[in-house]
Amino acid sequence: MKSRFRHVALIGKYQTSNTGQSRAVLEDIANFLIAQGCEVAFEKDTASSTGVTAYPALTVAEIGAQCDLCLVVGGDGTMLGIGRQMARYGVPLVGINQGRLGFITDIPLDKYQAALTPMLRGEFESEKRSLMQARVMRDGDCVFDALALNDVVVNRSATSGMVELRVEVDGRFVASQRADGLIIASPTGSTAYSLSAGGPLLHPSLPGWVMVPIAPHMLSNRPIVLADTSEIVIEVVSGRDASANFDMQSLASLLQGDRIIVKRAQYSARFLHPKGWSYFDTLRVKLHWNEGVVHG
Repeated sequence: MKSRFRHVALIGKYQTSNTGQSRAVLEDIANFLIAQGCEVAFEKDTASSTGVTAYPALTVAEIGAQCDLCLVVGGDGTMLGIGRQMARYGVPLVGINQGRLGFITDIPLDKYQAALTPMLRGEFESEKRSLMQARVMRDGDCVFDALALNDVVVNRSATSGMVELRVEVDGRFVASQRADGLIIASPTGSTAYSLSAGGPLLHPSLPGWVMVPIAPHMLSNRPIVLADTSEIVIEVVSGRDASANFDMQSLASLLQGDRIIVKRAQYSARFLHPKGWSYFDTLRVKLHWNEGVVHG
């Protein structure tokens, strides 16, 4: 049966200690896609970092204009990086896990052919994940602007003391928090840093965010779930060497008085999964739930 997807882009890790292995994996996947009747292109940085020259090399914008599917080979970090860039184009993403955890790159590398064959025929589960738009405002000017798929984190440096942060939601004062920092996480990011800091897991279908303090001075400062239609403003009241991280992949240095404004972005990332995929199956496997349980 002919592939539903005519033009497929391959995207891999940009930095890897074993480019030869990465190149072999990507070329193997490319050959499989061609056998399925797809036209294949490589993302430009992926092609240059692996030395692949046999396929067209496209920029992200060119992929957005020309391709109808992106295959992302790597870990969740690779998917986060390309997911933010591709969201504006609406091109769906499929993740093949060459990393460790793989919450959003959920197809094991050694099983990709069995998983992709029916997906390319149109048999898949589709879901959208919302993104956050964050701006750092200083004296009324925007000095940094970024998208985040996982989280926006305001925190202290490793060598400084606590930061004091004033938090508003939709223009209403919520709290002043003295802590090591504060996390605003999407449902996608609820399994990342937020989880390590004691935040709850949010199902990806929920239109919400979780706000989680990092090592708060007051134990009564607890995580809270907010509607993702809210606008959250975090003001740096005091603290040295504070910074804002966006998916832990881009960073802005903060000064006292800076305001970080977080709201829902106008774009969503679209992920495709094998037919029958379940978020709960992913949690059970990745978080090792039910280990040691014997079913009769």
